[in-house]
Amino acid sequence: MQKRLFRSNENKVLAGILGGIGEYFNIDPTVVRLGFVVLALVTAIFPCLIGYIFAYFIIPEQRV
Repeated sequence: MQKRLFRSNENKVLAGILGGIGEYFNIDPTVVRLGFVVLALVTAIFPCLIGYIFAYFIIPEQRV
């Protein structure tokens, strides 16, 4: 069975994107969120914000 990336329903803070990435790579979603915040601060926030918005529309929501 092929593994697919979904927005998480369980590890959701805003849209579940970072929680879904954590579940996909079997990493604690908190670590993914901290990495995202550090990356956003290093890149002056705007590129990460645009990427997050694109990911919201591209990554489907997990079906229960």
